[in-house]
Amino acid sequence: MRQHAEKEILVPTLLCDDKGNLNPKAIGFARRPIIESNLKGHYMRKKKWNYWCIFGDEVLFSVTISHLDYAAVCFVYFLNYETQRFVERTVTIPLGTKVKMPTNVLESVRLQSEEMSIQLLYLQNETHMTVTVPDFDGEVLHADLVISHPPDEDSLNVVIPWNRTQFQFTAKHHLLPAKGFVKMGSSSYSFQGEDNFAVLDYGRGVWPREAIWNWGFASQRVGARKIGLNFGGKWTDGTGMTENAVIVDGHLSKIHEDLVFQYQNADFMVPWKIKTKFSKDVDLTFTPFFHRVAKTDVKLVSSEVNQMMGYYNGKIHLEDGTILTIQQMLGCIEEHKAKW
Repeated sequence: MRQHAEKEILVPTLLCDDKGNLNPKAIGFARRPIIESNLKGHYMRKKKWNYWCIFGDEVLFSVTISHLDYAAVCFVYFLNYETQRFVERTVTIPLGTKVKMPTNVLESVRLQSEEMSIQLLYLQNETHMTVTVPDFDGEVLHADLVISHPPDEDSLNVVIPWNRTQFQFTAKHHLLPAKGFVKMGSSSYSFQGEDNFAVLDYGRGVWPREAIWNWGFASQRVGARKIGLNFGGKWTDGTGMTENAVIVDGHLSKIHEDLVFQYQNADFMVPWKIKTKFSKDVDLTFTPFFHRVAKTDVKLVSSEVNQMMGYYNGKIHLEDGTILTIQQMLGCIEEHKAKW
């Protein structure tokens, strides 16, 4: 049994109507970031974020600028695969008035505070990422990376409609070549654009008070091919839209079916299973080697992320009938519960 094919959006489209509610024409997916998130109104319910994850040969580096209407929450984390040294630093700015979140995926955004400086400067198909954290587990962290956005390659841009007043535009951009360095104290880690890729998760929407989601992703060179995986679950179920897709050498193959994530809440390190709900199009196992926990609990607002770093193995049937075999592909998977 196959799910219906989702509508593909081919022309620039506004996410919202004049009242700030969902524009019905925006429901669908696009291979280019042509949906403009012109959010307004819905005080305290708007959620905006730019999350970056960059996979290096030795380390994973991640940077986020988010705005939840009542505060800006920004965080940086770093994982050394071999030693499993993990450091995370979070800064919360009440009201977040100085943090301006752009309405388009490919636009500049910055955060400047005493504890953390993040600049994401977008110029001519490149994001220039500069990050400085003066006290990162007792050391100075400084990152200087240039991330390319190949203009002729597909990306995943999807509008998820819960209803006219609650909806989310998610853009998942994979296989973005990253070059530069991340320095921590006296250690320096270099990134080479032909082998190291960044993933951008751009989110803009109006959310319900409580939410739970799964997200799995990977962006790696596998032999001669460049493969990006993007899988989501729970939050999109029953909406008629998914954020499920595979990108191979710049071409996006959409998965129109809901996915089921099977894992153990009591022990997130037990291998996860990711399968399509009705067909056998996706059949993957994710085996974690590291467990990141990120919790915030401030009275009315709570968030708990269990994010695993590990390896994907299995098979995916693509739209054109070919079978993609995934072997030991480095990536991440998570469960996120939010009350916000």
